[in-house]
Amino acid sequence: MNNSLNKSQIERFSRQLILKNIGAHGQKKILSSKILIVGVGGLGCPAAENLVRAGIGTIGLIDNDIVNLSNIHRQSLFNSKDIKKPKVTVAAKKLKEINSLTKIKTYKSKLNKKNIEKIIKNYEIIIDGSDNFKTKFLVNDYCLKLKKKLITGAISKFDGHIFSFDFKDKKIASLKDFYQEEKVSDDILNCEFEGVLGTTASVVGATQANEALKMIIKAGQKLKNQILIIDLLNLNFRKVKFKKR
Repeated sequence: MNNSLNKSQIERFSRQLILKNIGAHGQKKILSSKILIVGVGGLGCPAAENLVRAGIGTIGLIDNDIVNLSNIHRQSLFNSKDIKKPKVTVAAKKLKEINSLTKIKTYKSKLNKKNIEKIIKNYEIIIDGSDNFKTKFLVNDYCLKLKKKLITGAISKFDGHIFSFDFKDKKIASLKDFYQEEKVSDDILNCEFEGVLGTTASVVGATQANEALKMIIKAGQKLKNQILIIDLLNLNFRKVKFKKR
């Protein structure tokens, strides 16, 4: 094994080191990568947990919310003792307990036009787990402007949508090419009105983490100008193409 991985790292990541797509070279890429997670909720929790377990070097968490009782059925980093505590603070503590070597940066604020550029410029991949289109479109626009990689997730009921974009590619479509800004309503993302099964959030958040890891190690198929639609009620997974407008 490559000398740049120490004995503890070799043991901790042994099951993914033996994957031919990763190995010591891929693991070093994972250890040096920086990912920002927007929204520490149903998607952000499983995404963050899976990435920390994989050995991501730096993870940023941005959310201005506190934990409440209705979060716990789907937000895997929280339990009953965490109610009324800031989500980013609780999540950072839990993630450090899983892997103390991952650097966790927290931003207890709402992402907006005043702070977004300053925050996202330090990360190579952005995972969007927000629950409203205003934030999703804002993240989309600034990732496009700064040529970042973006993985967007959305959930409702038993259904999930996943997009991934590498905005260094000028031919890549963006989120606004799929959702027309003036025609979408936040109701389809609102768990309070539409409802959502906790496992739907877990599957979609974990898939977002999976897409991020694939980007880092440059392996597998990409969702280029495609959306992955997951219907867990009927076990239907499909990809749908869309074009840059």
